[in-house]
Amino acid sequence: MDLIINNRKYDAGSDGNALLLDLLREKLDLTGSKYGCGEGACGACTVLVDGNPIRSCITTIGTLKDKKITTIEGLEQNGKLHAVQEAFLREDPFQCAYCASGMIMASVALLEKRSNPSNAEIVNAMNGNICRCGTYPKIISAIKKASTL
Repeated sequence: MDLIINNRKYDAGSDGNALLLDLLREKLDLTGSKYGCGEGACGACTVLVDGNPIRSCITTIGTLKDKKITTIEGLEQNGKLHAVQEAFLREDPFQCAYCASGMIMASVALLEKRSNPSNAEIVNAMNGNICRCGTYPKIISAIKKASTL
């Protein structure tokens, strides 16, 4: 089965029950998405499928035929960071940054739907993306900054 990941076609193998996160990290060396809880509850593995945030640790590749998958590695284009990546770099909201990829991907999805979200909309959209360091106020500030870039 072929999958389109970051605008490139990849052979995903024939096991439709294989998890997307395993394919990304172990076979394609796209290691930006992190393994956190393995249950879809923490958000560290968040990628976009057709622009919507999904948890790659619980998503089987068999459900992704004909869908556009974007990982953190796919946001940068021609050497230029995505506006959300740029805002997160400027605001520096992370301590350990293990959650960074998932937070950024969820933020990209939010800002594609709501260009100038309220704090409540940000909190709602980011619900389920856990930062163990507790830097949520700075993450919200980074998302607000990204909405202005």
